[in-house]
Amino acid sequence: MVMVRRSNRVVTGAHYGLRDWLAQRVTAVLMALYTVFVITFTILRHPVDYDDIRLLFDNQWMQIASLLFFFALCWHAWVGVRNVLMDYVHPMAARLTIQIMVITALLFYFAWFVYILWG
Repeated sequence: MVMVRRSNRVVTGAHYGLRDWLAQRVTAVLMALYTVFVITFTILRHPVDYDDIRLLFDNQWMQIASLLFFFALCWHAWVGVRNVLMDYVHPMAARLTIQIMVITALLFYFAWFVYILWG
């Protein structure tokens, strides 16, 4: 006779696991590289006024790098906040409401950044 044992454990969350871990690492590396570049530029070029900084950000490659940096920042923030909410906010309605608020804020900040960069 074979006995089958059933588990009564409750499985919660979406189990993103490796994908979230990898997203956090890739976005962190992108942000670190951008930050190192900007710090190196600041040390080597000694920008003293608005026009010096403006010259750097008028270059299309710098605008694209900045856009990638900010996209990575938003994605990094979303993954981190979503995982914290899944772990610590258990009522589904509250978690969904906060997630929608975070997504809305991140989209607003991204659109604002694009406007500042190319506006």
